[in-house]
Amino acid sequence: MTQTHMAAEVAEIPEATRRFLTLSAPALAEAAAAFRARDPRLLVTVARGSSDHAATYLKYAVEILAGVPVASVGPSVASIYHRTLRLDGAACIGISQSGKSPDIVEMIRAAGAGGALTAAITNVADSPMALASAHCLPLQAGVEKSVAATKTFVTSVLAGLSLLAEWQQDATLRAAVTALPQAFEAALRLDWEPLAARLSRAQQLFVLGRGPAIAISNEAALKFKETCGLHAESYSAAEVLHGPAAIVQAQFPVLALGVDDAALPQMKATVERLVGQGADVFLTGAEVPGAVTLPSVPGLHPLVAPLVLAVSFYAFVEGLARRRGFDPDLPPHLRKVTETL
Repeated sequence: MTQTHMAAEVAEIPEATRRFLTLSAPALAEAAAAFRARDPRLLVTVARGSSDHAATYLKYAVEILAGVPVASVGPSVASIYHRTLRLDGAACIGISQSGKSPDIVEMIRAAGAGGALTAAITNVADSPMALASAHCLPLQAGVEKSVAATKTFVTSVLAGLSLLAEWQQDATLRAAVTALPQAFEAALRLDWEPLAARLSRAQQLFVLGRGPAIAISNEAALKFKETCGLHAESYSAAEVLHGPAAIVQAQFPVLALGVDDAALPQMKATVERLVGQGADVFLTGAEVPGAVTLPSVPGLHPLVAPLVLAVSFYAFVEGLARRRGFDPDLPPHLRKVTETL
């Protein structure tokens, strides 16, 4: 079979992220200086779909490192309900691959009118969202032809983490971000075949994360749906125990995205419980009796480790889609750019 656009774009992730780190460095420095000058006590994000998962990742990273609360605001508040939020002293980050969706653009405009410092993370530097924002971090990812976003998602998170590192002037995170292209290359070489074999005929599964990894869990569940026709639900490794675990019985598949951070002991405890209920659990970042350990890149900063997992996942899920008889470039009923109000 001819290589899919999705496979080619996943393979481009290391080089795409190198381009961002090089070409967008001046824009990044300018935006970070503005964030330091504003010293926001609140950050809000505006995004949908995979971009909203990138925003969720940024939420946890900002709250953990900077101690600044982050909230996702509903674009329809501005686009449909025509309400301007009071955001004096706050900052607002919009994330959109195309920067074209009218509701996202309108909320960015409204956030600026409401007093927020605004920044756009987008692959189109002259898009309406970018032009409506005070600052723009161009992703430099190149054209993305597959409907399922991959390299633009990874580069969006990278842009957010880069902004955070420079805003907070955190040398450790800055070094970890700079090293990410090499980590992505290592992630692409990892083999998740045991999970592919288990899911080749599956109909449903849970995907679990905690902290920044919940954003990757959300993204994985979306990709299972849109590329593999597989019903996947994403949960926090804590939240899954508040009801959803009741349906986990013998041979129910679970992908648990563990990383070496403060939440790993709780993730392992959840996995132990689900294994005890008979689930087929596949776990990264740790070993638990009865669960299958999937390989992951070791020794990473805890705020970048979940993003590296996403790259291994993308390579895996593209192959799973073809194994299940789907064309991952052409999910049914979907288009590359979705414009909503």
